[in-house]
Amino acid sequence: MHGEYKVPGGKLVVVDVDVVAGALRHARVAGDFFLEPDEALDAVNGALEGAPADTDAAGLAARIEAALPEGTVMYGLTAEGVGIAVRRALAHATDWTDYDWQLVHEGPQPPALHMALDEVLTGEVAAGRRPPTLRVWEWASPAVIIGSFQSLRNEVDPEGARRHGVDVVRRISGGGAMFVEPGNTITYSLSVPEALVQGLSFQDSYAYLDDWVLGALGDMGVRAWYQPLNDIATDQGKIAGAAQKRIVGPDGAPGAVLHHVTMAYDIDADKMLEVLRIGKEKLSDKGTKSAKKRVDPLRRQTGLPREAVIGRMVDSFRARYGLTQGKVTDGELARAQELARTKFTAPEWVARVP
Repeated sequence: MHGEYKVPGGKLVVVDVDVVAGALRHARVAGDFFLEPDEALDAVNGALEGAPADTDAAGLAARIEAALPEGTVMYGLTAEGVGIAVRRALAHATDWTDYDWQLVHEGPQPPALHMALDEVLTGEVAAGRRPPTLRVWEWASPAVIIGSFQSLRNEVDPEGARRHGVDVVRRISGGGAMFVEPGNTITYSLSVPEALVQGLSFQDSYAYLDDWVLGALGDMGVRAWYQPLNDIATDQGKIAGAAQKRIVGPDGAPGAVLHHVTMAYDIDADKMLEVLRIGKEKLSDKGTKSAKKRVDPLRRQTGLPREAVIGRMVDSFRARYGLTQGKVTDGELARAQELARTKFTAPEWVARVP
């Protein structure tokens, strides 16, 4: 069995391993990482030998760390990364390059329709009727998007939203509220087969699916990193938040994962604070006293127009994994429009947690 895992911010780890009588055998770890001394690699392989095949990534990492020679130096490699690569091998996980990726980037659409498109397109990927898709959003109007489990009254000031003409919608994924305005936000979705994240924990899947955009930001001079559980941060502050939803395939078959990210290109912090209710507890958790300091816009950090930032992100994805231009089909759009009408604009959904 063969598994690969790129350590976030690090290097590729490749594992080939057999399972005999419920135990790992003949494990061979390779990759473009750096490891000193040379015999440390034998120690890693030896630590995996004989491990029960159902050992989780953390358990495998503990075995590796206990076996490493004193003074071992790992660069671009972690014991946990090896463990994850093993789990991906055993789960028969796929790789980004195993797929023909499609780009969907169309004109501005209402917030509720964006929520519906995420659900419809990811469902199509789960059913095998659509290839894995990168969808870049364009917003027709300002909005607050609250997480699936958030309280509407706790997150949104209704008077502030009315005064600024801000629509409030609820997405199908968890996570926190996002304030967006046309031209000031970069939002994208990845609709991917579940096989792409097989062997990864929920937390690890965030880092794995965000890794490409960290590279794209680095190419634009922005030093960014994944900050658990679902943020992308820089030295100047948070610039993005991610959320996920698993969608089951037909008849309970392996399905698909929706991973969407909202990035602050520019932001009207005063307006945001009039629309969102950002509590002291949330601010203290982020290590800051001011909500204005929590988000640092990409416009200032890159010095590039929003369209150029998006273009460079798309180019980076294409260079890594391949990407062809696609579109939302007429059938997908019709189903999304119906879902926007019956679900995502319905008070029963928007206020399902009052």
